Amino acid sequence: MTGKRRQPNSADIQIGESIRAHRLIVGMSQSDLARKLGVSFQQIQKYEKGANRVGAGRLPQIAKIFNIPIGALFDANAGTGKNTGAAPVKLIPDRSTLKLLTAFGGIAHRKIRYSLINLVDAIDKATPKTAKARPKTRR
Repeated sequence: MTGKRRQPNSADIQIGESIRAHRLIVGMSQSDLARKLGVSFQQIQKYEKGANRVGAGRLPQIAKIFNIPIGALFDANAGTGKNTGAAPVKLIPDRSTLKLLTAFGGIAHRKIRYSLINLVDAIDKATPKTAKARPKTRR
């Protein structure tokens, strides 16, 4: 088995996405989380991408930092706070998305919500496919 690189499995990817979502929810940078865990920010990047498996001893540390139960790191949904419920972690790739989801969740007026959905949908359809490349996210 030497020389073969392990491919991330679905659990590694799920936990990594969850770590990223919870980190963004609390407004923490990769460097801040790395300092609290005593690792490099590159290690946090690898955790978040699922490239490196998060050890069993590290999971409770991460959960404590985010003030969440350990099980929340295995959940496909992340609580966004502010009484907006939970959002699928895949929908929280960066701070801008989290801000948009949180603000949208705070809009109580149904017609305004539908108007915003229609606006975003129209922008998406009008955007050339080549311009839809995922923007680089900041740490």
